Amino acid sequence: MKKEKKLRIFIDGGSRGNPGHGACGAVFYGASGAVLSEEGKYLGRCTNNFAEYSGLRLALASAARIGAEELEIFSDSELLVKQYNGEYRVKDAALASMMEVIRTAAAGFKAVSLAHVPRAKNKEADRLVNRILDNARHAAPALDKTLAEENAPASKQAELF
Repeated sequence: MKKEKKLRIFIDGGSRGNPGHGACGAVFYGASGAVLSEEGKYLGRCTNNFAEYSGLRLALASAARIGAEELEIFSDSELLVKQYNGEYRVKDAALASMMEVIRTAAAGFKAVSLAHVPRAKNKEADRLVNRILDNARHAAPALDKTLAEENAPASKQAELF
């Protein structure tokens, strides 16, 4: 990905079933509005909320790798946005642990904003997640079991990124 200091990132996460096969994705845009890159991950069996949080973690980790300084991040998950922005509490212990990791990662940038967008304005990130989930139908059962075990304890969450 071309190095840019300021990025606009659209993120998504989803699971087919809740819990079910999950994936997350992030689409990175540069100053010109052109897509710079896309990144996504198959997560194995997880909840939809875990997948949404994972999309934000993926975006932050990828942006840090390329040296970005300012991030405008957009998600169609109103819950994630309101929890990140402190409007709602994070009640689930595993997600609260993930939120700590997310906030620590976000602190490494000059500026990070996370805003809600309607699903219709998040089509590229949604397409990426669905493509990953469609391809996961062909994954070996052993891979799904391994990923599910990695996703279970909050302490191992960082190993996914």
